Amino acid sequence: MLFKVAALLFDNDGVLVDSKAAGEAAWSEWAVSRELEPEDVLTGIHGRRSVETVALYIPADQAAAATAHINALELESAGQTRPLAGAAELFGQVPDDARAVVTSAPRALLLARLAAAGLPVPSIIVTSEDVNAGKPAPDPYLVAAERLGRDIGQCAIFEDSPNGIAAALAACAGTVIGVGRSALGQGCDVVIPDLRAARWTGEGLEISREIERGSRRRDEGMGPRAPLAQ
Repeated sequence: MLFKVAALLFDNDGVLVDSKAAGEAAWSEWAVSRELEPEDVLTGIHGRRSVETVALYIPADQAAAATAHINALELESAGQTRPLAGAAELFGQVPDDARAVVTSAPRALLLARLAAAGLPVPSIIVTSEDVNAGKPAPDPYLVAAERLGRDIGQCAIFEDSPNGIAAALAACAGTVIGVGRSALGQGCDVVIPDLRAARWTGEGLEISREIERGSRRRDEGMGPRAPLAQ
């Protein structure tokens, strides 16, 4: 499969790096410290900013301190992060002016996880601090495309979580690539097992192996470019 795109936008956790075990351990510790059930909290953390997850469980007047606590716990465990298969190879193929990392994590956590995984920091990153509304809102991906000077319809987005995929679809990205089995059935153009199945050609994206092919078409159901939330 060939996709003619001008830029690649990558989610980080679950796409470029494996931070799942460390992140879930941090959130479990946070939940227990607040007498919450870890299993309940863990169901909604992936692809969502910590401030929005915290708001589901903590009163507004305590949310800032609770968010700072979980951010600190995740940062402490960032050294356990490892690169996912194919991440270094694909990321290295793309020119810096045609790639971005778009994450729901704070900037400090993103930088720590990329460093632990041995991946370079691109010039364009979008973190939780850069938008008023995080995933599943389209804002993070629209900001990334704008900073790259690309129309979002020229961009391919790599995502693994339902929240992240919903953000990519809401942004009306040209191509949405799901990564891993968590992306199955979420409306992606194609789902690949990992980034070893993707190659940057210089003029677009080549997919060599897929585990699901979607039916989303660019000439129907896409609608106009989504606006940034205010």
